Amino acid sequence: MASGHETRDAVPLGRVIGIVRLSEPGAAVRAGRELAEAGLDSIEVTLTTPGALDAVATLRDELAGSCRVGVGSVRTPTEVTAARDAGAEFLVTPTTRVEVLAQAKAAGLPVVCGAFTPTEVDVAWSSGAALVKLFPAGVGGPPYLRELLAPLPDVPLAPTGGVRPESVAEWAAAGAVAVGAGGALVDAAEVAVGDWAALRRRARAFLAAAAAAHWPDRQGDGRRR
Repeated sequence: MASGHETRDAVPLGRVIGIVRLSEPGAAVRAGRELAEAGLDSIEVTLTTPGALDAVATLRDELAGSCRVGVGSVRTPTEVTAARDAGAEFLVTPTTRVEVLAQAKAAGLPVVCGAFTPTEVDVAWSSGAALVKLFPAGVGGPPYLRELLAPLPDVPLAPTGGVRPESVAEWAAAGAVAVGAGGALVDAAEVAVGDWAALRRRARAFLAAAAAAHWPDRQGDGRRR
């Protein structure tokens, strides 16, 4: 089991991780393409999307070299293996399960591991998570993230849940190293009517906010600030 106080390689993900959670795989593929075209370099397709693994395989082939494609909502070792076989470049989980982290390590896949309490955050990081996804982040907001980092300053946190472009700067100032953007980025109603221009605008708004924010001096490399 890796220690959270050891230096580990930085995670090759951007400041904004786009979350694609839609009702059918074709829409997920198109949304992934649009997000990459808008400039995002890290997106996840959640397993709650029907046909998610097929969508990931397609996007991995199409976006190779320009955008990293991961699988989200991973909860079991079996799902880790399926995600690897589909070509996932990283995994995102909603919860902390040591057996999932162990299987991901064996598969050579970095994990953005979901956690909320101090204990969950510490277990996720000390068990090998590449980043710890603070979820649902909207419950405590940036003040909660800041409080978590007081005793856990070496843990790179990426809040997800309730993050909007206008709150990115506040999350960064609180100590986040990245953000996960879901419903505020990929609006299912807009996708349903094919308003891809709106999706690109949302993506660019997140990217502009991230570019203007003041982030900590490390991103998932295990160094204390």
